[in-house]
Amino acid sequence: MLKVDSIYVRIGGVEILRGVSLNVERGEVVGLVGPNGAGKTTTLKTIMSFHRPERGSVYVDGLDVTRMPPYTRVKHGVSYMPEDLRVFPWLTAEENIRLAVLLSGKMNRYKEILEKVYNVLPEIRRFSDRQGYYLSGGEKRMVALARVLAVEPKYALLDELFEGLAPAIVERLMKALKEIAGEGIGILVAESNVILASKLCTRIYYIERGEIIASGTPQEVLAKITI
Repeated sequence: MLKVDSIYVRIGGVEILRGVSLNVERGEVVGLVGPNGAGKTTTLKTIMSFHRPERGSVYVDGLDVTRMPPYTRVKHGVSYMPEDLRVFPWLTAEENIRLAVLLSGKMNRYKEILEKVYNVLPEIRRFSDRQGYYLSGGEKRMVALARVLAVEPKYALLDELFEGLAPAIVERLMKALKEIAGEGIGILVAESNVILASKLCTRIYYIERGEIIASGTPQEVLAKITI
């Protein structure tokens, strides 16, 4: 289980997160939902140790990783896709994926890992030799998600995966996430659209002004909040 236990985060003297707690089991898709500025990205970055909490803890399969540096989170099975994707523009789609495998120390299994990624996202084969600069928004999202998969995580943190995408691409990515969860990977998706998240997630945490104000099944959360 990936567990966040009552974290408080202050940035630039401003308290951004106040007692945020959540958990993600392997094989499920969980939503962290709320308006822009609610604290979704800060929560994900704190899980990855880009921010250090003043109080509270982060656990990966029972191990307290709160004070460990970011690279150890990857070592212990947590992977992160930032909102701005960070797809390298002058590397091809496949080279972007290859870099993730290289940094994870698994180049001896590169072909096997690449094939597993292509099985989930076969569309990437069509543009595997196209540089990131020339990829569409949806294609960049696929490459960014492929890099998350390429490190073979236990848990994946995805920040605004669906932002600005056409409905057909959103549906395609939702299908891919369900396949990924089916392989035993726990997924935490930060998403602004609660209706969209309710179509994908088994559970939702709704965050507002740095606090979780509702949690439960999509139906339970929708009944508690005002959209």
